[in-house]
Amino acid sequence: MNSISNLPSVSTAGLLNAAPGAGFDQPFERLEACHDRVRRMLGLLERLAAHLPVRGCDAQAAQAARDVLCYFDTAAPAHHEDEERHVLPRLRAAGDEAFAAQIEQEHHELHRQWAELRRTLVEVAAGTWVGTGPADFMPWQRYAALYRAHAASEEALAFPAARATLDDADLRAMGQEMAERRGAR
Repeated sequence: MNSISNLPSVSTAGLLNAAPGAGFDQPFERLEACHDRVRRMLGLLERLAAHLPVRGCDAQAAQAARDVLCYFDTAAPAHHEDEERHVLPRLRAAGDEAFAAQIEQEHHELHRQWAELRRTLVEVAAGTWVGTGPADFMPWQRYAALYRAHAASEEALAFPAARATLDDADLRAMGQEMAERRGAR
């Protein structure tokens, strides 16, 4: 049975300010913890895609859609900004312009795909979604696949390369900027 009830709902404040397993004093660990939350939200999106054809646009589906919307509308863009401010410049400074450009292009593509699939999620959240078939969820599947590959690449290559260029003072400044931009201490 396809159920989405085993994932608790989330709040915007919790997504932006609560430590996702690491504080701002550990900025790269925080970036990786954000990827863990991305993967959890992608899992919820996939469970929602399995739930809708079977159970329709019920209250559980609407809440799951609101949770996914909240995360990818709010926390994910802040995470991308962290990477664009702190990871990509260091990759470029280390001479890896091509990889930095690839990550930046993937951010743009994720944003474009999110805008596409977001429309359906808004309908689900409002309880007005009427599906037409499996093709409804193809954008969701493409988005999840791209985001997972993107996060894996950053964790395996981009984060270690950028981190290697930073000393303790740079890491503190990075974490402080990330916290200040979110209004956190």
